[in-house]
Amino acid sequence: MGRQDATRRASTAIGSVLYGLATRAVRRLPRDMSLTSAATLATLDRTGPRRITDLAAIAGVTQPAMTVLVRVMEESGLVERRGDPSDKRVTLVCLTEAGTSYVRARRRAGVQAFAGLIDKLTDTEVEALAAALPALQHLAELDSEDREGSKQ
Repeated sequence: MGRQDATRRASTAIGSVLYGLATRAVRRLPRDMSLTSAATLATLDRTGPRRITDLAAIAGVTQPAMTVLVRVMEESGLVERRGDPSDKRVTLVCLTEAGTSYVRARRRAGVQAFAGLIDKLTDTEVEALAAALPALQHLAELDSEDREGSKQ
């Protein structure tokens, strides 16, 4: 077995565990709104105000579907529409204070759920995860770069 094969097997095993953790994390989230709605709110929190067409592309839904979704979130007080100061023809979707609070509370709940699981690990396992943090953070950065590059 060559080094390349071992690296590929390790990548696959790590990818499988990370995917499983992400899937379980999504399943643990409150079911008070659709995943697309929650992801759209998280996008607005992370990137700031966006056009509906941008949000639709990011979420992988049609523009009419995103328009309906935004309308529902607007009626719930989570987002609002504002004019774009740089182009008066454009409307941007923005988080409200309630929307920001919702996203941050949801994120805190997710972090606390993982922290509770991590607390059940041995000290050696926690140290191993802590040592892997720089690589995991770099992985997240690479994912962000890939997503940005695919939009261009």
